[in-house]
Amino acid sequence: MTAIDQQTKQPEHATFAHVSRSYYPAIVALFTATLLISNISATKGVAFLSDASLTIGPLQILPIITDGGFFLFPLAYILGDILSEVYGFKATRRAIYLGFGALILAAICFWILIELPPADFYENQEALASVVGVYPRLLLAGLAAYFVGQMLNSLTLVLIKERTKEKHLWARLLGSTVVSQFADTLIFCAIAAGAIGINTWSDFINYVIVGFLWKTLVEVLVMPITYRAISFIKKREPTYRL
Repeated sequence: MTAIDQQTKQPEHATFAHVSRSYYPAIVALFTATLLISNISATKGVAFLSDASLTIGPLQILPIITDGGFFLFPLAYILGDILSEVYGFKATRRAIYLGFGALILAAICFWILIELPPADFYENQEALASVVGVYPRLLLAGLAAYFVGQMLNSLTLVLIKERTKEKHLWARLLGSTVVSQFADTLIFCAIAAGAIGINTWSDFINYVIVGFLWKTLVEVLVMPITYRAISFIKKREPTYRL
């Protein structure tokens, strides 16, 4: 068989690229999905203990005011911790960029969806717009808070790991959480508060404090699960070396 024949010979089976054994793509996919869902959920203002009242100085602590993404958004930071601890800052930064792009794509798609003329039989146009409508203020708040918070989370964890190596994982997780969650919460609340109906200083401070304490507390409470997830992935990642 000549060289030309070898080059033009067709393979017996269809050719496909090999899928990596790494857990990285799956974690990034879950990370991105969490961001998309939590940002839509955050368009709803939520109040707990609305019939109660507790005043400390000029601040009204109760009712507890937050947004609808409070129960899901901490998961994005837990996944960010896993990415940073196992794959490092560059790989996590790539995931953050992908998530950022997905949020912008979702905003554009939702805007087009709202602008499309509804059919005569479709009666839910206003309801649809109220849920997925692109609110520039909320979009800016979400993108800014997400980008700064996630970058600080990854950078802080990696910098601490450079000093502690494989020891004191709790210090990396807690340190990165405190820094990133404070920045994330403050930025988001400062931009988005008015858009979801928070118009007083007491409600705003309540919103910031509750958001920061809740997100930090959740990450602390699930730290044992984060530990196990990180240990599981480290042991099974072919390229991770102690």
